[in-house]
Amino acid sequence: QVQLVESGGGLVQAGDSLRLSCAASGRTFRAYAMGWFRQAPGKEREFVATISWEGGSTYYADSVKGRFTITRDNAKNTVFLQMNSLKPEDTAKYYCAKAQEGKRIATIYYEYDSWGQGTQVTVSS
Repeated sequence: QVQLVESGGGLVQAGDSLRLSCAASGRTFRAYAMGWFRQAPGKEREFVATISWEGGSTYYADSVKGRFTITRDNAKNTVFLQMNSLKPEDTAKYYCAKAQEGKRIATIYYEYDSWGQGTQVTVSS
């Protein structure tokens, strides 16, 4: 079982940047696609970005395309989410997740089988 721990959240102003990190335990991390989701109060968890096991394929939600970038460092068992030009509507708790075996990328929550505890991102206007 892979354990995931997110970090890097915080309170920023609109237009600022943040980089989230997700540290994974377990030597099998590099074998799986990874993703980021977010959930705002009173809203459902929504897909943000996903990356294939080797980093060659990525996919983003339309709402973050061009502003967010997902990357990974398999040598350090870490996946990142660089968030630029942040908007108040990006305010949410951000979760890192590991995709099920066999998924090259994954955009739906039930395609993931391990989740972190989340890190809060708050963007003020």
